Amino acid sequence: MKVIFMINRRETLSLALVALFTPKAYAQAAKLRVVATFSILGDLVATVGVDRIALTTLVKPGSDAHVYVPTVEDARLVANADLLFSNGLQFESWLKGLMQASASKAKLVEASSGIKPNAIKSTGHHHGHSHNHAKHDPHAWQAVENVKRYVVTIRDALIARDTEGKASYEANAARYLAELDQLEKDIKTAVAAIPPAKRKVITSHDAFGYFQSAYAIEFIAPRGISTQTEASAKDVAKIIQQIRREKITAVFIENLTDQRLMQQIAKETGAKIGGTLFSDTLSAADGPASTYISMMRHNIKVISEALQ
Repeated sequence: MKVIFMINRRETLSLALVALFTPKAYAQAAKLRVVATFSILGDLVATVGVDRIALTTLVKPGSDAHVYVPTVEDARLVANADLLFSNGLQFESWLKGLMQASASKAKLVEASSGIKPNAIKSTGHHHGHSHNHAKHDPHAWQAVENVKRYVVTIRDALIARDTEGKASYEANAARYLAELDQLEKDIKTAVAAIPPAKRKVITSHDAFGYFQSAYAIEFIAPRGISTQTEASAKDVAKIIQQIRREKITAVFIENLTDQRLMQQIAKETGAKIGGTLFSDTLSAADGPASTYISMMRHNIKVISEALQ
């Protein structure tokens, strides 16, 4: 009976080892361990990397990357990563500390590398207090042309780390770039249908500067580029006066910011709430903005319907 017991133990161990090293398990182990800092960037990386990467996104959909506090688990993920994708332009103010704490050896790739950043305006609205000392507006993804640059940067970084996947990464990127071309055409068509005098959007914080530059819609916000910025009473009063003076008919809520300020502005001016815009994060998977492309299509649809 003792001999039979030993054989069974060996068989059990052998079966366990076979199960551990199945082709599927080998494939999973061979994937690049990739980390993206926030949900919009994570979607771009996933679209180019597809099944050749094991992707983790630190700041999940619906969470605010401006005020994010990294966790111990984040440090572990970054420490074990092969590649780490960030937006750059000082968007992730917490990232440097996370990399130091994790002693990560991952290659850091700034997706915004190669674009021409917008300088932060020093005049006009949004003079509220903020702890963000960035020189450039980090929200470059709000212009589709910039996201095409992001995709190329992501593609090239993945190829450099995984040369065997070159054909796959190039094909995925090419398909996505074609979709982005169509998205940009559709946004421009939608904007063209809005009367020029009505192309003014009042929203919570100054996250749409690149959208404004690319598509000729003016965005006005009481807060600065970070959601940490506090709107001053003076800036709110200026916006209220502008809405009344220019007969702006709608104001918009952002999914990440407190709705009360925009509700106050709407109440005092008689402007309607035009809808919710997504600026710095995607929605949950069952929401209207679960990918970058669906986010941009949702935003232009909400703006168009409110302003026409």
